[in-house]
Amino acid sequence: MSTTAMSASSASSHGYKKLILRSYEGYTYRDVSDHPARDCTDDEVPIVDLSGMFGDLEARKAVAQSLLKAAETSGFFYIKNHGIDENVLLGAHHKAREFFRLPVEQKQKLSTTESSYGYQGLRSRQVNPSEGKDRKEVFNFHYEPQFDPVHKDQLSEVPARVRKHIPNDFSAIWQPNGVEGFKEEVLAYWQACLSTARELIRLVSLALDLPEDYFDRYTTYPGGDFGLVFYPGHGDEQIENPDEVGIGAHTDLQILTLLWQDEHKGLQVLNSQNEWIFAPPIPGTLVVNIGDFLMRLTNDRLKSTVHRVIQHGRDDRYSMPFFFGFNFDEKIAVVPTCTDERNPPKYEPATCGELIAKRLALGNQPVKSS
Repeated sequence: MSTTAMSASSASSHGYKKLILRSYEGYTYRDVSDHPARDCTDDEVPIVDLSGMFGDLEARKAVAQSLLKAAETSGFFYIKNHGIDENVLLGAHHKAREFFRLPVEQKQKLSTTESSYGYQGLRSRQVNPSEGKDRKEVFNFHYEPQFDPVHKDQLSEVPARVRKHIPNDFSAIWQPNGVEGFKEEVLAYWQACLSTARELIRLVSLALDLPEDYFDRYTTYPGGDFGLVFYPGHGDEQIENPDEVGIGAHTDLQILTLLWQDEHKGLQVLNSQNEWIFAPPIPGTLVVNIGDFLMRLTNDRLKSTVHRVIQHGRDDRYSMPFFFGFNFDEKIAVVPTCTDERNPPKYEPATCGELIAKRLALGNQPVKSS
């Protein structure tokens, strides 16, 4: 059989699967190719060099345009020369490895009544309702002003409206867990991500022809969710379910996400042809993707893209995602530079907090057939 015939035969043997996704507006549906994932091309998930972010205004504008191109097309891109100290990053990673090697009963002491805080065990969550439970362990925490360098000397001034988003049992997740320096190393990297995210959103402002400080007022007490994620390797075990997910298909809820991943690939992005492509690890980079709220604020100009993790390898895989969002109680409208007479705003002003709560509430509702 010729190569062309083999290719055609292979293509015809594959079809589509219906994917169910959660959104601010309810459940949505997508027909996704079941063809095996391939690695992305440089155009599909480009590398953006952030060196100019630390330069003068013209240098920052040049970086902003590179970022804009990626955000308007795939919604995913790598960043290099981001300014985060490699030792700080690896320090957090090493503590994550130590933590997940602890006995389960020891890790469970860091679980809380808030399901999104602290330790969550293997297959304890299911991000996508049309896929299985997520084969991962996680240690999660959210933004807390006392750890934000901007507010560390002004904690008495933190508004009550900010305090109400912080669970009462938050401090329980930071009790000693047997890993020396765990809290200090992990928070150091979180702080570096928070600082970088605040700089990135200023680049987004420039890219959208807005004043560079346009979004600054919305990042005083921002969303700053962070996770240490462990995907256990399969070793010599046979994978019984070829559709088993490390984390199910979803879009991120807030503004943008910074992801560090180790040397084992697993992150898959849904491209414009509704095909899965890997965004494999590239040393010295982080992966950035646009979230639902930023897509909404730009009248769908910037793309919040579906992604998932498939971990079918022998070895363990670790990642550290940082989810950046605006102040939960700030009502924000579609930005003026993303609308005109022919392209009026598609969305009413809303707060990040109310839309996130609306989407998370879907987890308690039955899935309706399309």
